[in-house]
Amino acid sequence: MSDRPVVILTALDLEYQAVRRHLAAPGLHRHPHGTLFEVGRVASGRCRVALANVGTGNQSAAVLAERAIAEFAPAALLFVGVAGALGSHIDLGDVVVATRVYAYHGGKSEDDGLKSRPRSWETSHAAEQLARHIGRDGAWAKVLDGAAPRVRFGPIAAGEVVLNSKVSGHARWIEQNYNDAYAVEMEGAGVAQAAHLNGALPVVVVRGVSDRADGTKEVTDRDRWQERAAANAAAFATALAEAIAAEDERGRWTGMTRATATRAYEGVHRVPAGVTYQNVARGDARVGIQVGQVHGDVNYTVEQSRPADLAQALAGFRSRLRSARADGRVDEATFAAAEDELAIADDALRAETPQGKGRLTLALKRLRGLLGDAADLAGDLATIITLAQALP
Repeated sequence: MSDRPVVILTALDLEYQAVRRHLAAPGLHRHPHGTLFEVGRVASGRCRVALANVGTGNQSAAVLAERAIAEFAPAALLFVGVAGALGSHIDLGDVVVATRVYAYHGGKSEDDGLKSRPRSWETSHAAEQLARHIGRDGAWAKVLDGAAPRVRFGPIAAGEVVLNSKVSGHARWIEQNYNDAYAVEMEGAGVAQAAHLNGALPVVVVRGVSDRADGTKEVTDRDRWQERAAANAAAFATALAEAIAAEDERGRWTGMTRATATRAYEGVHRVPAGVTYQNVARGDARVGIQVGQVHGDVNYTVEQSRPADLAQALAGFRSRLRSARADGRVDEATFAAAEDELAIADDALRAETPQGKGRLTLALKRLRGLLGDAADLAGDLATIITLAQALP
């Protein structure tokens, strides 16, 4: 399992529910400022997903996308939902994967009219290639009832209004300046901007077509096309999340680097030039950076650890794991699976061979994947994995 989750954001409750149906045993994760995420695994168990509803509009999407990135340091960010079609060749229920996202409201008003100032963000090459492979394979649609919808790849226009006309000023503006767009929606530009500002984090906008943006939205909504389109987009997006997690697990994912993700997650700041702070933690002790304001790069090294030190750390972790089971933060099935991985880790540690070190590290990483929903335990395991990797 990949160390990092994939964040999936939605704007509407029906979109949220469509994604949530693909998650096994999602658990609540509360951000300090009140945003609620649900963290669970896609049915295969290989991919951990952090899901949130950000509401409608690019501004809200941008703020909460930034919050999700800082909270989870994800491998990728997906925005999933419904959209209006802008081309007559696009059918209701089709899935549109954005190759580029336009922020179509930008412009300059002059005496001779409003002139467009285009702004756009392209989907990363690696993410687009993976999405196209999933679209060609078609296996993603097996979870849906009925015939598989078509998957289309093209630009999406994101603005601040619901477009339900072919002749309005907004419709003419899009046709004049963004005539290659396949669909129109209200959040993609905000999410793309947030990802762009966070080390080129891969972001993919996946939309199911629920209306034609032509004045018939009330009819298509009444015919429940929103629900069907959301289900189609959710099925494709969760399949894409699984593929991203598999690539990340194998070390082949070319998204945000692990170093960049770690800096985003830990909030690393800068230390004044010439100033050094030293903190030492041995055995099962844990220590933070014990300084006030930090103004420079933070560097750390791990001292060579003896197997006995690591054994003590594992024993302490086992005790905390049992406490987590007792207070209900870890269920019985997860606890049993975690105990199995700890037993493998103990055996590998006693072997004191290079092969044993590899088995030990792998067992600890699997254990961190199992306990990803318990942030404190996952943090403990990150420290223990570092100790394991420092063994001779």
